[in-house]
Amino acid sequence: MNILGLNAYHGDSSAAIIVDGQLVAAVEEERFKRVKHWAGFPRDSIEYCLAQADIGLGDVDFIALNRNTRANLHKKILFTLRRRPSLNLIKNRLFNMHKIAGIKKTFSRQFNVDIDKIKAKVFNVEHHMAHLASCFFVSGFDEAALVSIDGFGDFTSVMVARGGEGRITPIYQINYPHSLGIFYSAFTQFLGFPKYGDEYKVMGLAGFGKPLYLDKMQDIVLLKSNGCFALNLRYFQHHLSGDNMQWYNTSPKFGQLYSANLCKLFGEPRAYDRQFNSHYENIAASVQAMYEMTLFRILNYAYQRTNCRNLCLAGGCAMNSLANGKIFDNAPFTELYIPPAAHDAGGAIGAAYFVYNQVLGLPRQFQMDTAYWGPQYSNKYITKILSEGDIGSEGLSIREIEDNDELIRETATYLSDGKIVGWFQDRMEWGARALGNRSILADPRRADMRDIINLKIKMREPFRPFAPSILQEYAGQYFEKDYPDPFMLKVYPIKKEKQEIIPAVTHVDGTGRLQTVSRESNPLYYKLINKFFELTGVPVLLNTSFNENEPIVCKPEEALDCFLRTSMDVLILGNFVIERK
Repeated sequence: MNILGLNAYHGDSSAAIIVDGQLVAAVEEERFKRVKHWAGFPRDSIEYCLAQADIGLGDVDFIALNRNTRANLHKKILFTLRRRPSLNLIKNRLFNMHKIAGIKKTFSRQFNVDIDKIKAKVFNVEHHMAHLASCFFVSGFDEAALVSIDGFGDFTSVMVARGGEGRITPIYQINYPHSLGIFYSAFTQFLGFPKYGDEYKVMGLAGFGKPLYLDKMQDIVLLKSNGCFALNLRYFQHHLSGDNMQWYNTSPKFGQLYSANLCKLFGEPRAYDRQFNSHYENIAASVQAMYEMTLFRILNYAYQRTNCRNLCLAGGCAMNSLANGKIFDNAPFTELYIPPAAHDAGGAIGAAYFVYNQVLGLPRQFQMDTAYWGPQYSNKYITKILSEGDIGSEGLSIREIEDNDELIRETATYLSDGKIVGWFQDRMEWGARALGNRSILADPRRADMRDIINLKIKMREPFRPFAPSILQEYAGQYFEKDYPDPFMLKVYPIKKEKQEIIPAVTHVDGTGRLQTVSRESNPLYYKLINKFFELTGVPVLLNTSFNENEPIVCKPEEALDCFLRTSMDVLILGNFVIERK
C-alpha cells in the first residue's frame, strides 16, 4: 500500500511517501526551488518521493493532505462575518479552498496524466491532527500526551490530545485568532526580523537579555485555567487584515501582525538595519519567558488530562529549542519525542500516517529515529559534476579518497587544524536542521570561530549561535542534561567547566543546542567526531547548516557553489576533497 502525504499551498510545502507502513522518503520543496519556506504545490518533492519508492503516480493508493477546509467551518464563517471581511480576503480563502479541493486536477496537470488514471483516494486531514500524527504514530510510544502548537491551521492554534490504542483522541483546542505562534511572530517583526520563519533569531537574541518586561507580556497573553490562554487583541491586527498573506508559489509573506498599541507599550520597533541594544534584547528575553510560561501551563494540563508521562510535541512552536530543553524541569514528563520536522513540513508525514493508522486502522510498525530521508548522490554523479565545470580555473585542487577511514582521518585533521569544512554526504536531512550530512563543520575549541563563520561564511547577525554535535555517550560529561536528542531540538546548559573548552558552541547564556550522534544513527558522522576526539580530546564538533542565506544545499552543485562564494577552507563532497590552493 502506497500513501503519499502532502503539505501543500502552505509554508514549508513538502511531500512524504510510506509503503506498507514504512517511511521511504520525505523532503521539503524549498530544497528544490531554492526559496526558503516555499509555499505551493510540491511537485518536485512528489517526483522525488515517487522515484525513491520506485512507483508511478498511478500506483499511489491514497493521497493525504494536511489541510481540511471543512474543519471548524462554522467557526470560520461566524468569525469572518463578524469582521466584515474585505473582498480580497474572501477571494484568497476561496482560491485556497479551490486548490485543495481540486488536488487531483493539479496532479493531472502537473504530471501530464489523465485524471481518470489517478486511482488514489484523497483524504483531507485536519492540520493539527496531522501534526499530532507526525509525532505520535512514529514515536515508538504505546501511549502519550500529545500537544500541537503553531501559528494557526484550519482555524486552530493549539490542540491537545491523548494517543493510545493506536488512535489519537482530541481533548481540547484553542482557536484563531488566539495563538502563541502569532504572539511570537508579531514580536519577531517588532524586533526587526520581517521574514517568515525568523523566530529562531529571537531565540538567539533572548540569551543576551533579561525578562524585565514579563509583567507587560502578561497583559498581552492572558493566561486562563485548564491550559487555555487568549491574546489581548488590542495589541494585534492579524485578525483584522487576513487578506495580506501570500501562500502560493512563493516564499510565504504576511503583513504586520502587531498594532500601534504595541508600539505605545514598548516604543519604536527596531528597524532591520538598526543596531541591537539592551532594550530589544530584554524584549526578546521577555517574549521567550512568556512563551515558556504559557507552554508549561498547557503541558501540565495535558498531563493532568492524560496521566501519561510520555509527551509528543509538534507544530511550528515545537521548534522552540530553548523551551524544549526546559520541559523536564517544568512538567512531570519523563520521555519526550519531537520529530525532526515538527513544523508544517512534517504535516506531510503526519497526514500519511493518520490515514494509515487512524483512518485505515492498520497497526503501527514504524519508528522514526533518524532524519535522513532526502536525496543522495553517488560519487559517480559527483565525478560528472566536477568534470563538467572548469573547476581548475577557480584555483582549486581536487582529490578522490576512496578509503572512508582515510577520508575521515584527513577531514578530522583539517578540523583540528582550524579549517572550516563543508561536509556533504549520503541522504539529505528531513527538517530544518543540518544533522551531519549537509553541514558546515569547525573546531568548537576556538573562541573566534563563531564570529568567523557568522561574518565570512553565513553572512548573518553576529549574535547567532552554533550547535554542538557530540558523541552520545559523552553528552552527560559536557551538558547538564544528557537526554538524547538526535534532531537538535533542545537547548541545554553546558557545564561551566566545559564552556571554556568549547567556547564556539557555547551561547552567551552558557547553553548549547544539543545534537547527540550515535554510531547507529549516522555511522560516518560518528566516525568523524570520534576521530576528532582522538586528535583533540574533545568529542564535539561545531555544526551549522550547509547554506548561506538560502535553503540547506541539496545537490552537489549547490554545495560547490556555496563553497566557492564563501570562505570555507575545504569541501568534502562524497569521497572528493576540494580545497583552495
